Amino acid sequence: MVSLKLQARLAASILGCGRRRIWLDPNETTDISGVNSRAGVRRLLRDFFIIRKPMAARSRARWARTKAAKTLGRHCGIGKRHGTKEARTPSKSLWVRRVRVLRRLLRKYREGKKIDKTLYRKLYTSIKGNVFRNKRNLMEYIHKAKSELVREKQLSDQLEAKTLRSSEKREKSRVREQKRRDKERMRAQLAKAEVMARQKAAPKPAAKGAPAKAAAKKAVPAAKKAKK
Repeated sequence: MVSLKLQARLAASILGCGRRRIWLDPNETTDISGVNSRAGVRRLLRDFFIIRKPMAARSRARWARTKAAKTLGRHCGIGKRHGTKEARTPSKSLWVRRVRVLRRLLRKYREGKKIDKTLYRKLYTSIKGNVFRNKRNLMEYIHKAKSELVREKQLSDQLEAKTLRSSEKREKSRVREQKRRDKERMRAQLAKAEVMARQKAAPKPAAKGAPAKAAAKKAVPAAKKAKK
């Protein structure tokens, strides 16, 4: 058998790869063995008598299949676990992840003018106090709080309108009562003025017993004279 070490070495040098990646056509051994220069090896490469084999790659098909199964919960049982629950998924990492999601949602609602700064601060402290489990729970609470605020505002507006109507009604009744009292006062004053005018216009009557008193006064001196 003809040795083709020289041709393989030259081809590996030209192609810049290892000797094991060089493939020599076994059907063209005679032509390959007759070449002993780099120019001849290049010609054989152009004729595909010598080929550089592709790099051996590890197939990821099995990995992808296992990964898809793990997403469905397979291959994750007690026997497959290494490390404690806290080591595999720390509770602090879960807390940080959840709090960041909730705070991001809260900030988005505040920037979108969906909540005011007062409600934002209240919900922020509630998130820090571990009140909400997830985004859905927080969104439900926000909708409920907003509806409650709207309801309170409606009630306050109704109460304010009722108070305003009551005050207006009281003011009207007060004005009406004041007008009535003014009319009665004017009527009384007119009646008093009429009475006084009548009294001034009417003649003064003589006092009762005035002539008898005058006659008695005249009779007393006469009686005194008769005694003398």
